[in-house]
Amino acid sequence: MKRIRVLVVDDSVVVRRIVKEALASDPAIEIGGLAANGRIALSMIEQYPPDLVTLDIEMPELDGMEVLRQLRVKRPALPVIMFSTLTERGAAATFDALALGARDYVTKPANVGSVMSSIEAIRNQLIPKIKALCGDVEAISRPAGPGGKALHGILPALSSVVRPVEVVAIGTSTGGPNALAQVLPQIPQDFPAAVVVVQHMPPTFTRFLAERLNGDCRLPVAEAVDNQWLRPGTVSIAPGDYHVAVEQRGTRVYLRTLHTPPENSCRPAVDVLFRSVARVYGPRALGVVMTGMGQDGLRGGEQLHDAGAIILAQDEATSVVWGMPGFIVQAGLAAKVLPLPEIAMEVVRLVRESHRAGNAPENRTYVHQPH
Repeated sequence: MKRIRVLVVDDSVVVRRIVKEALASDPAIEIGGLAANGRIALSMIEQYPPDLVTLDIEMPELDGMEVLRQLRVKRPALPVIMFSTLTERGAAATFDALALGARDYVTKPANVGSVMSSIEAIRNQLIPKIKALCGDVEAISRPAGPGGKALHGILPALSSVVRPVEVVAIGTSTGGPNALAQVLPQIPQDFPAAVVVVQHMPPTFTRFLAERLNGDCRLPVAEAVDNQWLRPGTVSIAPGDYHVAVEQRGTRVYLRTLHTPPENSCRPAVDVLFRSVARVYGPRALGVVMTGMGQDGLRGGEQLHDAGAIILAQDEATSVVWGMPGFIVQAGLAAKVLPLPEIAMEVVRLVRESHRAGNAPENRTYVHQPH
C-alpha cells in the first residue's frame, strides 16, 4: 500500500524532530522531507511533491502564510495542516490560514521540553487528520438509492412539518469554520429559531470563531454562557473544552456548559448537544451535520431522528472530510443531503415553513412553549 508522504515545515529543530518521531510510528506515513523555512519548503515541494504538508506559521525568510498563498496558486489541491499555538495570536493566524485554504490545524504542545509527552500529543492530533485528509479513513458504505433517501426508519415529511422549529443544532469539525462562514451569514435577521453550534476547537479558538462570525452575520453570534436563556434569533457557539447542552426549566430553555468527560475524544461533542436537543425539543428541532472527520453526532443524531426531528447533512463533494455527515447519511438519518451552498437556504425554508404551518388554525392543537 502506498504510504502518505508528508513534508514537515517548521523553523524549530525541536519541533521538526518531535513531528518526525510522532509520524514515524505509523507505517502508513513516511516523512517526505523536513524544511526549516518556507523558501526551502517550496523548493522541496517542486522537486519531491508530498501528499500533505504540515506548516508552521511564523518562520524566517518566508512565513507559513506566504507559503500557503503560493501553494493555493501552484498546487490548490495539496492538503495543508497548520501548526498553531494556543494563544490569541496563534488563533487569529490560524483562522487567517483556514480562510486562505489550509484544510486543518493542530496545536503545538505547550511544553516541547517534555519530548515524549509532546510526541504523544502530536501523534494523537496529527495522524488521524493526515489520514482523513489523504483519504485513508474507515470506509463509509454508500446508501442504496439516491442521495437523501433514508435507508431505514420513518423521517418527517419535509413538506408537512407542522410544529414550529425552535432550535437549529449544528455539528461540524474539520473544514467547519469555513463552512459556518458560508452558512450562518445567510440566515436572516428575523429568523424565528435559536441556533446552537458545536465546532471541534480548543479554548480561545472558539471565542475567535464567534467574534469573526458575529462580524459577518445578521444574527448575533457569541460563545455559549452557562445558564444563558436560549433566545430565538441568536447563534451560540460551544466554548472550547466544554460541552454545551440545553435544559428546560418551566417555559424557558437554558444553555448549559459542561466540563464532563470528552465523548468521541471531543469536548465539545456534537452528541452531547444533539441528545439534549432531542430530549427538550423533539420534533421542534432541526439538526445539521457538516464537514468533519469521525462520527461525532451519529449517536445523538439517532436520538434526534427517533424524537421526530429533521436532520440535514452536507454532501461528500463539498465536505473537506465526509466523516461526520457521511455516517449520518449511511445510517439513514438524513432527510436531505445537500451541497454546502444550499444548506442555509434549506434551513431558512424549513424553519419558516414550520412556523407558518404551526400557526395555521387547523394545527393549533399544538401548545407552543413561549420563550
